[in-house]
Amino acid sequence: MTMDYRSLSLWLDSAGDDLTPRPPLGVAGDVDVAIVGGGYTGLWTAYYLKKADPSVRVAIVEKEIAGFGASGRNGGWCSALFAGKRERIVHTHGRAAAVDMQRAMFDTVDEVGKVAADEGIDAHFLKGGTFNAVTAPPQFQRVRASVAEEREWGFGEDDYAWLDRAEAGARLETEGLLGAAYTPHCARLHPARLARGLARTVEGLGVAVYERSPALSIEDGKVTTPDGSLRAEVVVRATEGYTPGLDGFRRTLLP
Repeated sequence: MTMDYRSLSLWLDSAGDDLTPRPPLGVAGDVDVAIVGGGYTGLWTAYYLKKADPSVRVAIVEKEIAGFGASGRNGGWCSALFAGKRERIVHTHGRAAAVDMQRAMFDTVDEVGKVAADEGIDAHFLKGGTFNAVTAPPQFQRVRASVAEEREWGFGEDDYAWLDRAEAGARLETEGLLGAAYTPHCARLHPARLARGLARTVEGLGVAVYERSPALSIEDGKVTTPDGSLRAEVVVRATEGYTPGLDGFRRTLLP
């Protein structure tokens, strides 16, 4: 019995298509790259592989439908904010690498919007930035210090800015506003429309997308599903938070 995918989130309910699953993998096949997981990680990987080399044979197997997981059920924003602290990257790869990664994250926000526009994906993308309103004196000191810290990392006003009371009030009227920190590197979007649109886009580029095709096993060069299998030179495990559910992969990935 097919799941009621619309009931899973506001985003899937308003995704703009009927969410009918694509046919599952039903044969044994050969590809260059097999991708397990039809969320953002898998879909973006397929997209850039085909853009880099249209001759590459790529297939995606997805347990449910494209955008079923967190890609279709999230906060609806595309942000360059670091998860955690950059010091973790400094510790493992050095300060320059941490700065390069942050700048790559800045660029990625724009890239998502560009691809959506170029490919005709109506993902409701709007780059408005992140506005961190300050309404209490202790918060005032903390947020101002965070902006000053960005200067030490080499990021200027165009990336992270402190807005005084008047500047902040011109952007947002809220009671007790003392100031705000602002970064332009964030956009709001419709996550399910983006995921579903990416799935259609990669299909148009020649990627085979198999839905309702859970991976029973992932081995070197082979992915097995209930009704078929894929042999591949490269297997990409794009299962993110669902990784612990795969035999042999529990505790191998920290989200």
